[in-house]
Amino acid sequence: MSELQPADFERADYRTVLRRLTSLDEKATGLRTEARRWYADRVAAADVAVQEAAGRLESAQRSVRAAQRGLEEVDARAAGLWSDFVHRVGPAAERFGRTLPPASIPRQRGDENADRDAADYLNEVENRVRYTPPARPITLGTKILFGMLGLAGGLLGVIGNLMVRRTGAAAGGDWQQAAPVVALLVMLLFPVLAVVTAKLIADRRDAPLDTSAVVTVLATGLVTAGLLFTAVLVAQPT
Repeated sequence: MSELQPADFERADYRTVLRRLTSLDEKATGLRTEARRWYADRVAAADVAVQEAAGRLESAQRSVRAAQRGLEEVDARAAGLWSDFVHRVGPAAERFGRTLPPASIPRQRGDENADRDAADYLNEVENRVRYTPPARPITLGTKILFGMLGLAGGLLGVIGNLMVRRTGAAAGGDWQQAAPVVALLVMLLFPVLAVVTAKLIADRRDAPLDTSAVVTVLATGLVTAGLLFTAVLVAQPT
């Protein structure tokens, strides 16, 4: 593009100046066209950038919603596992609170734990909470103890029977008529209580109270009560 200087107008004639002005107008038109094209390109690029940013924003919002749902699911599962843990352990766990304690970042031990997510830790906790140690078998000493409980239940049953009978005989009236039935129930009650006591002892020792153990305690108590009661009846003067 030729630049016109004031001296050019002084030396040039009218036609030369007009021709130069015409060429300037054409060049200005070209520049305006180029500027409009550049502006349109920039606007189109900006529109594309805005659309891409809107897409990334929508994707980020979906990721946030998915992360929030995942967090809620993890919190709910963790709360359920903590409730199961407190229920299984009992008062020893309640000192940390009945509700789920605040979350903490687990210690990473080695590179193999670096990529573990919350589900991995929850699965590990679930396996530990639901783990049930194998029941210990009933030893000979425990069986002897169960037998002694049966003997004690039978003995106490006979003592209670005699006390109820004597109380009924002393009271007279309707109580005297009902005393033999109540006395029989009392005599049968103590062997049953011996079975309940054996169950508590077995639970504390993590030993199963199977059917044979129950039969041993109950049969020992009933046989003892029957023999002692028969002996008392035989010993009483007619």
